[in-house]
Amino acid sequence: MESLAFDAVLCDLDGVIRLYDLAEVGRLERTAGLPEGTTAEIAFAPERDLPLLLGQISRAQWTASITDALTSQIPARQADTLATAFAHAPFRADRAVVELIRRLRGRVPVVLVTNATVWLDEDLALLGLTDLADHVVNSSRVGIAKPDPGIYQIAVERAGVPAGRCLFVDDTQANIDAARAAGMTAVLYRDPSDLLRALAPVLDQNAEVPAG
Repeated sequence: MESLAFDAVLCDLDGVIRLYDLAEVGRLERTAGLPEGTTAEIAFAPERDLPLLLGQISRAQWTASITDALTSQIPARQADTLATAFAHAPFRADRAVVELIRRLRGRVPVVLVTNATVWLDEDLALLGLTDLADHVVNSSRVGIAKPDPGIYQIAVERAGVPAGRCLFVDDTQANIDAARAAGMTAVLYRDPSDLLRALAPVLDQNAEVPAG
């Protein structure tokens, strides 16, 4: 029997498994006269986002930093409302992706490799995904964020197989490039069909993408 192309799956969380609903944020931005996406651009600026993802600041501190930046453009009360709405935006799991990943369990190790917050475990519990993966490598817990090579090394160690036998899935090109540099097979995720094609070697040959 021909061997598989990989022996473990390392998968991103946000943008692949977890999706955020920013409709309310967009509404607040329009009301405030801001271009949609302004808050996200501010919140994800490296000087604000990276300390959060490395576990160095709390959600309250992150929210306050977003508020402070927004107050240069809109009144303080609107800025606070908008920052709070962004920091507490609702989210859901993509059921199609979850189903595909659940079908891997028991076949190959599954490791979530995510730039995430210290409250990730609570979020996974809310989503009913505490048992989705064999391991979770959370940047805010290990103190290293993608695309730093160190977080890939940790993920490979958790998977228990060589980097060259790992399939890495992520929705950010820089993270994909870093995974390839580490010797992994990497797939840039855009929709569940990308994941299905990548996982075909370990799934049934007639597998279809589950309904989302």
